[in-house]
Amino acid sequence: MKKTADTASVPPPTLLTSRILAWYHDHGRQRLPWRTQITPYRVWIAEIMLQQTQVATATGYFERFLVAFPALEHLAAAPLDQVLHRWSGLGYYARARNLHRTARLLVEQHQGCFPTTVEQLAALPGIGRSTAGAILSIALGVRAPILDGNVKRLLSRLHGVEGWSGERSVEQRLWQLAEAHTPATAFSDYTQAVMDLGALVCTRARPHCDACPVAQQCVARQQGRTAELPTPRPRRSVPVRELTWLLLRNASQSLLLEQRPATGVWGGLWAFPESVIDVDIDHEVQARWGFSVMAVTPLPHFEHLFTHLRLRVRPQLIDVALADDALLHQGVRWCNIQQPCRVGLAAPVTRLLRQLQP
Repeated sequence: MKKTADTASVPPPTLLTSRILAWYHDHGRQRLPWRTQITPYRVWIAEIMLQQTQVATATGYFERFLVAFPALEHLAAAPLDQVLHRWSGLGYYARARNLHRTARLLVEQHQGCFPTTVEQLAALPGIGRSTAGAILSIALGVRAPILDGNVKRLLSRLHGVEGWSGERSVEQRLWQLAEAHTPATAFSDYTQAVMDLGALVCTRARPHCDACPVAQQCVARQQGRTAELPTPRPRRSVPVRELTWLLLRNASQSLLLEQRPATGVWGGLWAFPESVIDVDIDHEVQARWGFSVMAVTPLPHFEHLFTHLRLRVRPQLIDVALADDALLHQGVRWCNIQQPCRVGLAAPVTRLLRQLQP
């Protein structure tokens, strides 16, 4: 393994920063909706969406989310189900739950204003140090560095930083570099510039080094190591979980949904009831809901991959007759196939509902 050059033979941060800013003014994505009208609320929503979502996908969701919740007070006052409904399809639903919790905390404990220190902002649910830095530097006029995935990749290559960024010592080094590069002025533009430079030029695969304003100073490029840096996360095995989904359909062509627990897979969302692979469907349906099974139609199996889990699902479409004394407990509802419920739905549930529409 070649020895890292780190900061050796690299110009001072001020020079690199000026080149990055010049590139941004010519090539940056300055027309993104959260950049054309900058407020702390809009920047916060965008930053949370962009944590696990590409810009092209996040843009449409952002605009629809802002129509539904145009201000912090609207988001804080909304039921969680409405927030999850607007988030449906974006995945990583803890982000939406944290948005809702933080909106209420800001209204209840901060008079509807965003704190102006990294420490206070980062203490709120779902924000963290880098997101706090983005909100502060872009929207609140406070100099604060950021270190999102794009910036980690950019700095790792530029300075030849070895090691996975999840390791404490490596992360600390990257934060030092992020701090050193953040200018005393124009830090709002700089924050957006490094985001864009990482996303558009210093990409994960096949970076566009010929278009990079700091390519001549990049250690990874000098050493021919852009494919090696940043050091990837150590591989880990993903556990597999198999289950059966029970798609109970009544005579009105409505399907039964259950609300998931607040934490865990699809926390707070609505999904089909689940059971074990070798379930006795007649007995299960009678015991849990008091319904009589009229017909069972197996649907194609599918897999859904999370970062920490591979889910293998066997859906079973089950036509049921409702007994007179059948009762639904709290957290259970019927959803008409023709007019799906306006609540937060797990993405595979949405797909299956569409497939079952006549």
